[in-house]
Amino acid sequence: MAPKPYRKPKGVCNKLRKMSRRNDDVAGSPVLNDITDAFLWSATIAATKAAAEGTYYAIQRGSVSSHDFECTLKRMGEEGVYWGTTAGLFVTTEYGLESVRDRSDWKNTLIAGAVTGAVMSAVNKNNKDKILTDAIVGGAVATAAYFIRNFRTAKLLNVH
Repeated sequence: MAPKPYRKPKGVCNKLRKMSRRNDDVAGSPVLNDITDAFLWSATIAATKAAAEGTYYAIQRGSVSSHDFECTLKRMGEEGVYWGTTAGLFVTTEYGLESVRDRSDWKNTLIAGAVTGAVMSAVNKNNKDKILTDAIVGGAVATAAYFIRNFRTAKLLNVH
């Protein structure tokens, strides 16, 4: 008996991926498309996380009420908007730096991460020390992600 051919799983991520590929020119420019993609992906992940947390707490308590359900939906929306905005701000800042500096490198990612961390911290009305700390952490995490992504890409392509 011949083995069955591989079939891609049908899930939310694949639907988003198809939507992203099918609508390559949704916003009219590559920059706006990337910002939109960053917002949608991050918002989807954050909303899913909030839904999972709400489900976990409901199971832990052993009961589900309409109030719990409404609170979970509200949290899904808040988390989705917050993290979607964060991703959109990061991508926008990085693109702006690339156009101003006329190059794409880790320095743009570092600055974009720091700016995003500082702005999102200031929006939450944190004190100056917390804003500075969030800027440093944002820059460090973004830069680490940049190097990891590029290291993996270089390793996969056997580029040394």
